[in-house]
Amino acid sequence: MDKQSIMNIANEYVMKSEHNFLSLENAISEELAGIKIFEEPIFAFGSADDELFKLLKNPSAIGENFMLPKEWLLSAKTVICYFLPFSDEITEKNKHDKMWPSDGWLHGRIEGQFFVNNLSIHICNKLKEEGYEAVVPVLDKRFGSARPFTSNWSERHAAFICGLGTFGLSKGLITEKGMAGRFGSIVTSMALEHDERKYHDIYEYCTMCGACAGRCPVNAISVECGKDHRKCSDFLDITKEKYKPRYGCGKCQVAVPCSRKIPPRKGK
Repeated sequence: MDKQSIMNIANEYVMKSEHNFLSLENAISEELAGIKIFEEPIFAFGSADDELFKLLKNPSAIGENFMLPKEWLLSAKTVICYFLPFSDEITEKNKHDKMWPSDGWLHGRIEGQFFVNNLSIHICNKLKEEGYEAVVPVLDKRFGSARPFTSNWSERHAAFICGLGTFGLSKGLITEKGMAGRFGSIVTSMALEHDERKYHDIYEYCTMCGACAGRCPVNAISVECGKDHRKCSDFLDITKEKYKPRYGCGKCQVAVPCSRKIPPRKGK
């Protein structure tokens, strides 16, 4: 098994799994039945020994509660990260109402995350069948939060370290397929060639244009101060009550230059 084999396994699962399409019985409305949630994923493969993982233990990053790849899996050699872009049907529907998430986006956030979890398990099982150890940190019983807005593993930070993209003003990660989607990661004992990061700065792909700030329904983002996580979280709590059992927002991920690609910089 090599990197291409892993990507092929994932692509086949995404394109053929019935769970990547909203069923009539689960859809909030009949018009959503049959809609695809995700397009094919993109991948990045990083070293479990990358020094940047250790920097995440710094209080100014995540903190001491962050667990290194080898704390999740002693035999870890590679961290596999992937990004699943939402389909056009999911992103387009969330552009219209400036305050509340669309029904499609709510499905993408909840059923979409369920699908991401299953994909991670699927890849993990394939690695184990080949004789390698593997763990999905966010699905491990040790996964959890020690303080507000942090956890002992971060899909976005791992993706940044492995070379998948850089952060934006909204604190989402901008990949070559944009930021409208979901991330997944696996730590494995399988030794794979590590991808080179094509960037140097944590915000390199963000132009700081402020479009995401203008899209936020509760003004939780500003060019001057970045993102106010408390404001964002409080609004998500409101959507949890309004749209039970689902929740979400995603306004900062749609109708912005970084929604579906790395935005061009002025003069380029």
